[in-house]
Amino acid sequence: MKRALALLVALTLCFCACGQNLSPTSALIPTSTPSELVAPNTPVVTVPVVPPATPTQYAPGADGVATAYLRAWQSGDFLGMYSLLSRTSQSMLDQATFVNRYQDAQNEATVVAVEIRPFSILQDMDKAQFAFRVTWKTALLGDIERDMTMPLVYEGGRWTVSWSDALILPELGGGNRLQLEYHVPARANLYDRNGLGLAVEGTAVTIGIVPVNLGEAGEAALLPLLSQMLGETRETVRSRYASSDPTWYIPLGDVPQDVVAPHVDVLRPWMNAGAIQLRERKTRLYREGGVAPHVTGYTAAISAEQLDEWKAKGYRGDERVGATGLEAWAEPYLGGGHGGTLYLVSPNGDRLGVVLDLPARPNRSIYATLDKNFQIRVEQALQDAIVSHPDGHAGAVVVMDVNTGQVLAMASYPDFDPNLFDPINPESAAGLRTLLSHPGRPLINRASQGTYPAASVFKIVTMSAALLSGAYLPDTRYTCTGTWDGLGPNFIKGDWLAGGHGNITLRQAITYSCDPYFYQVGLTLDRVDSFLIPETARAFGLGSATGVQGISEGTGLIPDPQWKMETYGEGWGTGDSVNMAIGQGFVIVNPLQIARMLAAVANGGTLYRPQVVLRIGEGGDAPEEALQPEVVGSLPLSAEQLAILQESLYAVTIQSGGTAEHRFRNMPVPVAGKTGTAEVPPIIRDDGTLNDQPTAWFAAYAPAAPTPDLVDVPDQPEIAIAVVVEHAGEGSAVAAPIVRRIVELYYGIQPLTSYPW
Repeated sequence: MKRALALLVALTLCFCACGQNLSPTSALIPTSTPSELVAPNTPVVTVPVVPPATPTQYAPGADGVATAYLRAWQSGDFLGMYSLLSRTSQSMLDQATFVNRYQDAQNEATVVAVEIRPFSILQDMDKAQFAFRVTWKTALLGDIERDMTMPLVYEGGRWTVSWSDALILPELGGGNRLQLEYHVPARANLYDRNGLGLAVEGTAVTIGIVPVNLGEAGEAALLPLLSQMLGETRETVRSRYASSDPTWYIPLGDVPQDVVAPHVDVLRPWMNAGAIQLRERKTRLYREGGVAPHVTGYTAAISAEQLDEWKAKGYRGDERVGATGLEAWAEPYLGGGHGGTLYLVSPNGDRLGVVLDLPARPNRSIYATLDKNFQIRVEQALQDAIVSHPDGHAGAVVVMDVNTGQVLAMASYPDFDPNLFDPINPESAAGLRTLLSHPGRPLINRASQGTYPAASVFKIVTMSAALLSGAYLPDTRYTCTGTWDGLGPNFIKGDWLAGGHGNITLRQAITYSCDPYFYQVGLTLDRVDSFLIPETARAFGLGSATGVQGISEGTGLIPDPQWKMETYGEGWGTGDSVNMAIGQGFVIVNPLQIARMLAAVANGGTLYRPQVVLRIGEGGDAPEEALQPEVVGSLPLSAEQLAILQESLYAVTIQSGGTAEHRFRNMPVPVAGKTGTAEVPPIIRDDGTLNDQPTAWFAAYAPAAPTPDLVDVPDQPEIAIAVVVEHAGEGSAVAAPIVRRIVELYYGIQPLTSYPW
C-alpha cells in the first residue's frame, strides 16, 4: 500500500511537470508509465511480482500506451488513437470507420469534453488490462460516466490496444449505436406590462388574391374588408396587385388567425370562386406589424458561424433563436431548456433501451415594462411628425417612469416589421431587401443607439456644474448683448436671439437658453477646474452605457483633458470647455441617457438603471420573478440647488421668453423641460438637395407642478420624455410639439394639439 501511494504521488508530480501542452481536461491522465496506478478512494489492485526482465520476457510500458491513447481521446485526436491499435484491431476496421464511430457517438450525445481518470493496470505476460473512468461532458444531457477496462496486447515489440466498440462506451459493444431524440419546448410569449402580446406563438394567415377571379364588383365589395384586416389603406392594398398579371396569385400580407376568423363567412364565396386564398402557417407573430420592434427584437435561424456555439448550449442547430432585443436577451427563458432521450440502438435499428433521459425545462414568458397601447400611440405620433414635416428624416422617443426607471415607450423611426425575418412569410424576401437597403437604416434603434450632440439640453449639466463650483449663485448676473468675445476678437460667438437677452441671472439663462451666458460659464469653470463640467456630466449619467438590459445602446462621449490628450495627443483648450458648456464640441449623448437624466431631475436626484423587463413568468418549479428598480447613482446637487433647477426648467414652458412657452400654452398638465438645437453636418435629401437643418431636441418631465383641476394626474412628476428629430430644425419648433402630443396621449387629453407645421 505504501508503494502504491508513493507511485500515485510521483505520477501526479510528473504529470504536472510534463503535461503543459495538453488540453485542460487531460490533466486527469498522467504521462508516466508505472506498472500500477491508484486513484483516491479506489480499491488497490496489486500487481503480482514479476522476475527481472530478460530478452525472452515482455517489456513493461503497457500503461504508457494506455495513457497515450486516453490522452489522445481527451484532446479529440482520433487518428492518434488509431495509431496505437493492434494490427488485429486495425485489420477489422479502417481508420475512417474508427474515427467516425467515435465522432458519431460523441456528436449524438452532444459531448463537449471528455474527462478520464486512470485507476490501475494489471499486466500478465503479453496481455494487460488498464482500468479507468471516462466522463462525457455533454451540452444537453449532463454527465455520462462509465468505469471501463482497456485490453492491451504485446505484439511486434510494442504494446498496443486491443480495440472493440465497447471502448467507446460499454453499451456500444457489438456495433450498437446512440440515437438522440430532442425535446424542444415551444417558445414562450413576450408581453407588455398589462399582459398584451408583443411576440406570440400562433397561426399566421397569408391573405392572397387572384384578381381575375375577383372582378371589379368583387374588388369594390372586398377592398374595404381587406384594408381593415391588413391594417393598411385601400390604395396600399390595391397597389400590391394592380400592376401584376391578373391571373397570378398575389399574396397581400400576413395577419394573425384571430383577425381573419370573424370574416371567413364573408370571404367564403370569394374563396370558393378562387378569388381569395387563405394559407395558414405556425410562426412567431409580432402583432400589429411589430410593436416596439427595436425592443422586442426578432428571431432568426442559427447561422453557420454560430452553430458550434449553440450546439454547445444543447441546441440541435435548426431552431430559430432570439437574434436581437428581448428575444435574444431572454432566450434562456423564452426558449426554455432543451431536453432529450439518448437511446441505445442495435445495428439493425431497433431501440434497445434508454442510456440517459433529460426532460425539457419549461419556458417562461417575459413581461416588458412597455405599455403596448401607449407605445403604439407614441410610435404613431413620432411617425406622423416626421412624415408630415418638410425636413422629416428620422428620430426617436423615450418615455420613462421617473420613480422607477421603467421604460413605458421607446420608439425609433424609421422602424421595421420583425415578421419579415420569418423566411416562410411570403413578403420576407422582398421586404428584407427593401429594409436592408433603406437609407434611413431602420434596424438602428435611435432611442438607445443613436448618438447626437446634446446641444442646449446639456445646459442642465452646465448650470449644475456652475452651482457646484461656488463661482455662481442662482442669481449671478451677466449681460448678454447677442455676441460673446471671451476667446478673443477672432473667435466671436453669437446668440440665437439677435440683440441678446440683456442682463439676466443664471436661472433665467437656462430658461431663455442664452448661449453667451453659458459660454461665459464654460470660460469661468475652465479656469476653476477643467474637469468640473465633465465630472458633473458623468454624475448625471452621461458618457457611459446606462446598463439597460436586452437592447443595444451607444455609450456616447463626455470628453475631458485626459481623453483629448489620449485621443488626439493635444492639450485641452479653453475653447473646448466653452463648446462643451452648450453641449457641442465632442459631447455625444443618446435619447435614453437624456430621458434618464430628466427623470433624475424630476424625482429628486435618483439615477435609475433604465428597465425594459418588468418580470419573468413562472415555469416548472421556477416562480414568477419581478425585476426591481435599481438605483445606480444620485445627482450631486443639494435639495436647494435641485429645486432651483426644477423651477428654471418649468419656466421654460410657462414664462414669457421661455424657449418652449409658446408650445405649451394652455397645456392642462404642467411640463418642465429644455430645448436643444444641435449643430450637425448636412445631409442630402431624397430629392438630391442639401439639408443643413440642425437636429431638434426636447427633454421634459410631467407634471411639473400639482394640477388640482385634473383628478387623474398625480401631484408629483410621473414621466420623463426625450425626443430627438434629425435634421429637422430647432428644438422648440419640432421636438417640443411632439413632447406635447405625448403628454396629451399619456394623460388622455383631448383634442390632441395639431403639429404646427
